[in-house]
Amino acid sequence: MSASAAPSPQRSEVQKTRWRPDPVLVTLCVTQLISWGTLYYVLPAVAAEIVADTGWSLVSVMAAFSAGLLVSAGVGVGFGGLLDRFGGRVVMAWSSALATAGVVLVATASTFPMFVVAWVVVGVAQAGVLYQAAFTVIGLRYGAAAGRPLLVVTLVAGLASTLYVPGATLLAEVVGWRGTYLVLGALLAVVTIPLHALLLPRRDPVPRQVPNGERMENPVVVRSSRFIRLCLGVTLLSFSVYAVSLNLIPLLSERGIDARAAALLLGLVGVGQVVGRVLFTVLNRVVPLPLRALLVGAVASLTLVAFALISGPFAVLVLLALLAGAARGALTLVQATAVVERWGTERLGTLNGVFSAPITASIALAPVAGVALAAAVGSFPLAVALLAGVAAVGALLVFERPRRGAYLTEVGRRALGHQGPCADRRDEDRQRQALR
Repeated sequence: MSASAAPSPQRSEVQKTRWRPDPVLVTLCVTQLISWGTLYYVLPAVAAEIVADTGWSLVSVMAAFSAGLLVSAGVGVGFGGLLDRFGGRVVMAWSSALATAGVVLVATASTFPMFVVAWVVVGVAQAGVLYQAAFTVIGLRYGAAAGRPLLVVTLVAGLASTLYVPGATLLAEVVGWRGTYLVLGALLAVVTIPLHALLLPRRDPVPRQVPNGERMENPVVVRSSRFIRLCLGVTLLSFSVYAVSLNLIPLLSERGIDARAAALLLGLVGVGQVVGRVLFTVLNRVVPLPLRALLVGAVASLTLVAFALISGPFAVLVLLALLAGAARGALTLVQATAVVERWGTERLGTLNGVFSAPITASIALAPVAGVALAAAVGSFPLAVALLAGVAAVGALLVFERPRRGAYLTEVGRRALGHQGPCADRRDEDRQRQALR
């Protein structure tokens, strides 16, 4: 390669030392597991005890939790800018400290307004310690090769529900729900603050090459039809899939499925998430960029249609639960890779913040919206049918019609294993023949 040739966007400094564990990746695996467990999954595990201890209604407790998630979505854009300016080390370390303070406020709240304020504080911290921040750090570090690291982090973080829900339930039986939050808050502080402060990188000094040469300033990107369509499409898909999967038990109950079997199917959604993330990463090697989100959207839409129409046999419901989970898991990686694969790493934090804000808000609203829609139309199956339509619209929005040259380059990299910045003329001819 000549001296003037641009470096391949497929390689990074981390890839040159793949035989050693990357301390940044290991750090994010550990801290995402603990942060998701403490800031997200503990509340559902101890909500009943909070209601019994305080007299607040379950709806009120969950509303405070949802308020925190909405705040997280609202401040996400600002945190993205902070990540661009100061890097993951500063932002995630201070956010871990704020999260610890928020957890202490939750544990010591003596009135419901104080409880709501505590979750607002936690929500602000979530924007700086959960997936949006972690995805930005990984995108800056790995560039276009971020697929596998993102898979590893999301798989490990996915264990948070498996570990923290039963763990918090058992701990609450011993020390109560307040003691549970204090103990887990201390663990959050002792582990995540020093790991973020010592092992995460500072601000990335040199933005990596933009895929396909699409270099635009942030305001131009966020106003482009491509960005808006993709963001809106993923938002609609996430909203519909979460609204159905999180209300799977009442849907199945209307179909005559007993509570134990419905709970089993809901658990299989979690298994499907793992499968979906693995399959998405594998398919990235053979499916061109413009078609990946469309493929996920098509699976999500068809799965929701099937849930609306099919009530058995049980084996089919098992398959549908796995497919719904796979769509959820794959959508997480679609969100994680959407910006870095299309617009590169320059101002990645800000762009990720803008892209993620409506998605996070839609997921926060999805459970209650699903219940409200079912009440409005008279049944969960009809509500699911309408949500399948929403997912179909989302799938159409995420479809991208690329320029032919860019598409050929993408196919060439993946189908022919070409690692340079562009395919040579002979490879391009072979690609054109393959597409005819």
